[in-house]
Amino acid sequence: MAQNPDIVARLANRLKEARQAKGLSLDGVAKLSGVSRSMVSQIERGESSPTVATLWNLTQALQVDFAGLLEGRIERDIRVVKADSAPVINDRGRDLVIRILSAPQTVGEHEIYEIRFQPHASLDSAPHRAGCREDLVVLEGSVSVVSGDEQVELSVNDTANYAADCPHSVTAGAEPARVLMIVRNS
Repeated sequence: MAQNPDIVARLANRLKEARQAKGLSLDGVAKLSGVSRSMVSQIERGESSPTVATLWNLTQALQVDFAGLLEGRIERDIRVVKADSAPVINDRGRDLVIRILSAPQTVGEHEIYEIRFQPHASLDSAPHRAGCREDLVVLEGSVSVVSGDEQVELSVNDTANYAADCPHSVTAGAEPARVLMIVRNS
């Protein structure tokens, strides 16, 4: 592996976090991975840049994703937002209530909403960023989804995936409706 100080430091931290999250000692990781205790210690201190083979053995022993090892932090907690604490956007003159279910740190990557519609209420959206798509599942009632020049009718348990980088809308039928919407800005 090339000697890039940022990558070596990040790798050292992630491997140490993964080992500690599993409750393993340096000796324990060494036994599981076949990598010597001293080498594991050097890697965790950022004093050694491991080969791909060594990294593979360590990630297998620690049961962590090899490809994603350098991408994100290892999450070890469960974050809960109680129903009465979720941010809510009421009405806005459109006879609908939007409850934000996604974590604040995910805005811009993906967003999750529960939307409650009164009969015939509509959520009309301007185009989002290029490549953005929405996934929608109907939990109650029925809705019509329009994306660009296409339109589909959906009932309970139907799902749709559609372009959101063009004008799009979701409109309830003759009864109240409730949907789950995921906006993916990929």
